Amino acid sequence: MHGAHRTNPSDARDPADAGPSRRSVLGAAVAGAAGLAVGGQLAWSASASAAATTLRVPCDDVPHVRTWMAWPTRSSIWGRLLSGIQDDVALIARTIARYEPVVMCAPDASSATAARAKCGSGVMVISSIPVDDLWARDTAPVFRTDGQGGRDAVGLGFNGWGNKQTHTKDALVASRIAAYTGLSFTRAGFTGEGGAIEADGDGTVMATESSLVNNNRNRGKSKAQIEAAVLAAYGASKMIWVPGVKGQDITDDHIDATSRFVRPGVVMVQVPPANRTDIWARDAREQLAILSAATDAKGRRLQVIRIDGPDRVRSTSPDFVDSYVNFHVTNSAVVMSQFGDGAKDEAARRVVAGAYPGRQVIQLNTDRIGEGGGGIHCTTMQEPTP
Repeated sequence: MHGAHRTNPSDARDPADAGPSRRSVLGAAVAGAAGLAVGGQLAWSASASAAATTLRVPCDDVPHVRTWMAWPTRSSIWGRLLSGIQDDVALIARTIARYEPVVMCAPDASSATAARAKCGSGVMVISSIPVDDLWARDTAPVFRTDGQGGRDAVGLGFNGWGNKQTHTKDALVASRIAAYTGLSFTRAGFTGEGGAIEADGDGTVMATESSLVNNNRNRGKSKAQIEAAVLAAYGASKMIWVPGVKGQDITDDHIDATSRFVRPGVVMVQVPPANRTDIWARDAREQLAILSAATDAKGRRLQVIRIDGPDRVRSTSPDFVDSYVNFHVTNSAVVMSQFGDGAKDEAARRVVAGAYPGRQVIQLNTDRIGEGGGGIHCTTMQEPTP
């Protein structure tokens, strides 16, 4: 998924030569930009822009109705790793289901049966919203609330991370989830993914330029035009940009592997070990510097919580995502990854526990998803309560 934190930078390779990974495996047929950018979703309208003055994408820590997830079945993407990837997705779903409802979208009836067998009875599996792959953070809509019981859903025009993979089903997931929930649906005035943008729910969003200010998603749009469209879609008034890394992973560096809003005025940033000098380490340190000096929409200087990345991981993949901050916040717990570095894993758990008092912190081994280019947050999308 998101902005790689390479653990073996000396072994870095061209994305086209990498193994089965959302970062690096390209679909056999690359869809045209127009076909996926529209994806059957509704056009952005003036009324949607006006609604954004009262409807906002809240921070992840607000109460949720449910978490949305997606069941992977494409051997063309995962090959022999598919069964293990499904095991990791099922583990995440079962864990989240202890704290809030989970709806797992499967491509068809037979795969839904297989998903139920792995996920157990605590997870609702449906086949009425077919999917291509597991990255619900990027394919599901972002949900907005108005604080007065009103909600709607906004689609970000998912186009396979800049037409790097073909995801014809996933291009329709946002509108179909909106229909399932009975919420009004609009199409944002830009193309992007949920993992590319972090919102505090209080007027501020942050994102990597590399992912959004990119011709593979928003050709012909200036940075200012993209910013205005993001702010309108998220119901925000201030954008904090970080440069990011373009063209080195399939997402063009999503922000949620490195920097997260904990709550309004507070961000968490993962910092690599001092001996890391690769492109991803430099990116993380740059994000830390920018956010440490930034103010939010309310004029507050951001409080930055630093979390140190692991010194070692179990995986030998150079594309492994070793992100502690790519966690999912549930109604009464935070579900995050651990990487087999006992001291760093425990230190990271304590940082997250301190940031989310009153929530249990659960650490999972989801190494196969990490090797596939993502983390726990990438596999989920929360639906906030009205």
